[in-house]
Amino acid sequence: MRALPISRTARRRFDVPEAPDPAVPAAGAVAIPSAPEARRFAANLPAARRIAFAVNAARKPGEASAQAGELAALELLHEIGHLVVIKAAEADPAASMAESATVVEAGLGVLPFGSLVSAVAYEFPDVAPSPVPDRIEELLLVRIANENPAARPLRALIDDDPLPRQERDLAMRALESYHADRTPLGPNGETLVDLLRAPARAHPTSLAGQLRYIRGLWGSFLGASLEELLDRLTLTLDVIAEEERGLHLRFGGGGFGDGPDHGEAPSYAGLDVEPERFSSDSAWMPRLVLIAKSTHVWLDQLSRRYSRPIRTLDAIPDQELDRLARLGITGLWLIGLWERSKASRRIKEWRGNPDAAASAYSLDDYRIADDLGGEAAWSDLRHRAWARGVRLASDMVPNHMGLDSRWVAEHPEWFLSTAEPPYPAYTFGGANLAEDGRMEI
Repeated sequence: MRALPISRTARRRFDVPEAPDPAVPAAGAVAIPSAPEARRFAANLPAARRIAFAVNAARKPGEASAQAGELAALELLHEIGHLVVIKAAEADPAASMAESATVVEAGLGVLPFGSLVSAVAYEFPDVAPSPVPDRIEELLLVRIANENPAARPLRALIDDDPLPRQERDLAMRALESYHADRTPLGPNGETLVDLLRAPARAHPTSLAGQLRYIRGLWGSFLGASLEELLDRLTLTLDVIAEEERGLHLRFGGGGFGDGPDHGEAPSYAGLDVEPERFSSDSAWMPRLVLIAKSTHVWLDQLSRRYSRPIRTLDAIPDQELDRLARLGITGLWLIGLWERSKASRRIKEWRGNPDAAASAYSLDDYRIADDLGGEAAWSDLRHRAWARGVRLASDMVPNHMGLDSRWVAEHPEWFLSTAEPPYPAYTFGGANLAEDGRMEI
């Protein structure tokens, strides 16, 4: 399986060098694996995000942006193209790329043909180690990708304009003519070249639509080879959908396009008969009736209801727990129990909200907050609630901590910092710092 090649021109323009070890990128640069066994870089979404970020950083305002999900989709289309070429040769040995290369060479002449295959190897360094038939195969698939209207924002990465244009176009015409006489392929009996172009013709504005087209129509044709890619295909479609939502949120609209290609309504058919799946807590979990309370808000409400200050967990009245039990509540989910970041509150004050509390998910430490009475108050509430058949629960999001948290100070190695945003609607400066002072691990 061969991955989408990145042109030498794009590597220079976007500062995307090759790295001798794909696991160790060059400092400050995007590393593209060059070894054949490690060339499926676009399936690696973090790498695809780094590449997309490098492309967007070099573009002028107003130019179409590159998206990681789209790059992964183009990568998959390229890999599937290789599968189609293999299937063509299996159906008709005369359709192999070795035979095709011979035909192209006869049509161009030895010297122009040699010039073309050398130019392919030079402009696309990943292709350089490949034999001549494989270079012709890459030429065909890269040309198909360049023709694809939906891939226009990414074309700079795989642009074949630096190749000798006359020889390139003559080679494509020779391939089209030769394969027109070969055994028909695919569900509609197309030629090899027409079959490779079919997804873009069916969905010219959407790489996601093209992948859905392949998933829906080419399963029996490609068989197990396509099944091996289905997990990546599904993940890529999910990432594209997330990016479209992010663009929509960032710009207040757009990012979805027109027509059915840009959305896929989920189907819930058959889920009504799906068996329940519970953990070892099945003795009580299926019958749990859970109520969620924002802890500080609830304590304020209780203070008003019982006409006295109720500030800590151990001060919650027995009468209130009795009331919950009478209502049939068997689980109390308390939100905002943990010790919060002081930096979070300070940042909110700087943003013009002097009365705001620190974010419940920008934490100093995962311990019961001091102003709620700490662990002793929590233990008191737990025993009283359990006496009434009410279990306690709380949520924990361990990748959310305050900038000044104990974890940040004592374990900075637990945190990841990247130079580019991991999602389209996510922004930060210098570190993964959200507006509420939250760090991400």
